[in-house]
Amino acid sequence: DKLPLGKDLIIHRENAITYAISRASDAVVGINVTQIKQQQFDPFFDPFFDPFFDSFFNQYHKTYKVKNLGSGVIISNDGFIITNSHVVEKASEIIVSCADGTTYPASIVGIDELTDLALIKIDTDDDLSYADVGDSDDLIVGEWAIALGNPLGLFDVANQPTATVGIISGIGLDFGQKQSGKVYQNMLQTDASINPGNSGGPLLNVFGEVVGINTFIMTNSSYNEGSIGIGFAIPINTVMDIVSDLKENGGIERRFETGLHVQKLDRTMKKILKIDNKTGVIITNIDKGSSGEKAGLKIGDVILSVAGKEISSISDILKIINEGLYRTGDFIKLLILRDNEKLIMELELKAIK
Repeated sequence: DKLPLGKDLIIHRENAITYAISRASDAVVGINVTQIKQQQFDPFFDPFFDPFFDSFFNQYHKTYKVKNLGSGVIISNDGFIITNSHVVEKASEIIVSCADGTTYPASIVGIDELTDLALIKIDTDDDLSYADVGDSDDLIVGEWAIALGNPLGLFDVANQPTATVGIISGIGLDFGQKQSGKVYQNMLQTDASINPGNSGGPLLNVFGEVVGINTFIMTNSSYNEGSIGIGFAIPINTVMDIVSDLKENGGIERRFETGLHVQKLDRTMKKILKIDNKTGVIITNIDKGSSGEKAGLKIGDVILSVAGKEISSISDILKIINEGLYRTGDFIKLLILRDNEKLIMELELKAIK
């Protein structure tokens, strides 16, 4: 039978994109945060400084509140929500807005600042919708990608997330450690519009599964904060690995000690040691009972590379460890030079006592 006029058009309006949005929208939340921040003031330059109440030369810290907003996605019906750490860190209050207009106070379960991920939770007896998780290792460049979230606080206006559509533009992009200290490795790129407030929201495939957590964008200037179609998301496989630890332990331990004391090689040292390498640091001391001693390292050993990457300073070593997302208890491989012989040693990143 022939469909009534317009009915066939309605059928064709429903597609994989609308299916994905309808399947995941109820699990997306807006996050409103009050953050406590401190700013250091120099009274000499501060026009609000009153010399009767503060020492003329003393610097002081002013504490103030900042409103921040972001997005999140519910991953279980008991109220666990994934977002970015930069959305909720240093929060004094977190209010979560759901798609039905209901708001809940939320608490932080755990934060991993290095990967810019956070797990928060709302406590309620309500039956919460939650999103299905996909497989970010199975993504194809060019397939559809849908970004859901709370750009510019629009979630609170409509009581529903805003959707933008694009494709997976790239996979496996490594940005290393940014100035903020956060590490963005193996990132997904999409041209689905991502704007301030989208941080922490889900990137979906056409099945409505979460394949990434939208995190940051690139802009064409320092003055333009809007999207130009180059956005990045943390792959969901990485996210779920981190979230599992946050849920179980409340954080990821990355502080470590090795007991090694090193010094950068200068020209004189290289000449004395007869070393032609342009890179490397020399071990000048090793603490007794440390993981460095247990690894068999010796004073005078020259570390040429860490985890397969050449180094020339302590900062290089720390950067490699951070970008590798190593945790306390992990082992890293060192290539060392000892008596003109190259050796590979394994060093434990031992927990600080």
